[in-house]
This record gives sequence, structure tokens and C-alpha cells, in this order.
Amino acid sequence: MNKLVLTVALSGAFISFNAHAWGNDGHRAVGAIADQLIQGSNAEQRVKALLLPGESLEKVSIWADCVKGTYCGPQSDEMVAYVAANPQHSEYHYTDVPFQNPHYHDHDAGTADNDIVQTLKQCIATLQGKGDKISNPHGFTPRQALLILTHLAGDVVQPLHVGAAFVDKNGAFVVPQKQAQIDAVNMFDARGGNNLLLDDIKLSANSAQLIPAAPPETKVTSQAPASGTPPRAPQTTRPFHSYWDTTVVNYVFRRVGARSPQEFAQLAIAGKPTVIANSGDAISWPYAWADQSLAVAKLAHAGVTAGAIGQQTSKTGEVYNVWALTVPDDYPVPSSAAAKTQLIQGGYNLAAVLKAIWP
Repeated sequence: MNKLVLTVALSGAFISFNAHAWGNDGHRAVGAIADQLIQGSNAEQRVKALLLPGESLEKVSIWADCVKGTYCGPQSDEMVAYVAANPQHSEYHYTDVPFQNPHYHDHDAGTADNDIVQTLKQCIATLQGKGDKISNPHGFTPRQALLILTHLAGDVVQPLHVGAAFVDKNGAFVVPQKQAQIDAVNMFDARGGNNLLLDDIKLSANSAQLIPAAPPETKVTSQAPASGTPPRAPQTTRPFHSYWDTTVVNYVFRRVGARSPQEFAQLAIAGKPTVIANSGDAISWPYAWADQSLAVAKLAHAGVTAGAIGQQTSKTGEVYNVWALTVPDDYPVPSSAAAKTQLIQGGYNLAAVLKAIWP
């Protein structure tokens, strides 16, 4: 079978990415599903009490990414205060459990006290009224807890935000037992797939044959470049993490014929999807969500194999290690099917946890 070639840059430090799980559309789809599912409930009223006029779960679902910079616009006073009080806030969005592992366990390799599972627990505890220093060490306010929970409910179902790839010098995927083993000499951290570079041209060519074209837009949402602005060069590579954040969401919307997150939410709920139910104390649910994403992370890496180690040189002259990987030509099909399931699951999880907090 023909394969797509991926270039995997695993030096660990040569480049930095600002990962936004699912991108704006994916997060807004999760929020839009939850908005619809909590309608008429006590949870809806409690959510409205914490949100500002005009806000919804869909609209605030990207708040925790917007605080990372100005790509959403100028920082509000609320954002500035949150960042000042939470200097490590970017670490709240993910954990790095080896994707081969079946479960997330506290203090295992790749986990951290500030990771996504622990932060979700703190948000839930705060909204449950347990905002003491033990259950809420970051000192989240109830509104902050809701904003962060809404975002992380999307992050935690993005498989590469939970299941991480580690590679040895021969290009084999390996499982670190201790953090110290990830030494960038014998074992390399792929940083959630951010250092795995996909051949975007080949992917685009294959996906054009496999994924339906996007439905026609009802209005123009983009503007032409300003006069004198040079055209942007075509993107030739795409980080594997970026593929799962944005590219695959685009495929999902195209496959179901959705033009917007709201339309995707409507179609998803109307389809009466089968979702995994949550049980027990809501404070424990983030563990189950992480475990479910680990299962999908295994699918995300299925059929991917690495070649011999090589080296490349960055634009700044830094030499770093690379591996060439292959994925099946039909990768856009199973990956978008999995992403659709995860986006829906994320929306249903968010609605369920809000209803459990405020029955």
C-alpha cells in the first residue's frame, strides 16, 4: 500500500509551538453541543449566572487559549489577571502519558501536578463549592473554573493532548517508565506530536480524493490581503499535533456537511449518537476522559512507522534529529471518524458534568 511520508523532528528544543487543541471550530463545537444539551436545566441557569451577557459555552470555549496571546484580540483585564495569577497556565491544557499506556495514573511518567487531569479536577471541585487550598491550589474563582472547564473538556478528548509519543534513537516508539529516561539521547519526547512534521502537500492531495469538499458558504468570512501584501507561501509541512487540532476538524465538518460549530452541534445531537456515560463522583470523571483519549491516541498512531534517524538544520542553523514516518494513504478517513466521535463525546461530557455539579 502507498504511504504518506511524515518527517518527525524530535530534538525537543529546536522549535516551540503554541498548541490549541481542536482549534477554534472544534472547541466551539464542543461548547455548542453542551449549550443545547443543558437547555431547560438548573445547570443552564447556574452557567448563565457565571457568564456575562451575550456569552455562551460555545463563545467562551476558546477563552483559555485566547489568554495565551493576542490572536483573539487585545487581552481583557480579566485575562491579564488570570495570567498573572497562573504563570504556568499553558501547562493546564495537556498531559504526556505514553500513548501505549491504557490508563492515566497520578505521578506516572508524563503526568504533572499542573496537567489537564489535575486542572479539570480543580475546576470541578471549585464549581462544587470545594474551593479550599487542597482541592483548588490555583485559587480559581467559580467563573474562571467554568471558563477553564469548558475549554479543557475539549482539550481532554483531543487524543494527542493526553497520549504522547516517545521515540528512541532507532526510530521506534517506546514507553518511558520514569521521567528521567526521556533524556534526548536514547529517548526523545515528540512533545505531543508538535515535533512530528507531516508532509502537508501529500496529505492535501490524498484528502482531496477521500474527503468531500466543504459545503458552499452562505457569506464571505475572509478578506483579501491588503494591497501590497505578498501572498503567503504554501505550507509544505504540518505538525502532527496541528493536524489533530485543526485539519481533522475541517475534515469532520466537511464529511457531515456542517458550515459552523452550531450546525455541527445540531447535526450531532439530531443523530442521537452513542456516547460513553459518566458515573460516580464527577471529581473522578477526568480520569475516565483521559483513559478514553488514550484509547483513541493508539488509533491515531496506528499504522505509523518510523525510519532511521537523520538530521536536519533549522533556519537558525541549529541541527536537530529527525525520523521519517509513514502513515496509510487513507489516514484522513479513520482519523476524521475518530475526531467526530471525540468532539461529540466532549460536548456530552461537558453537559453531563455541569448537570452533575448543578442537578
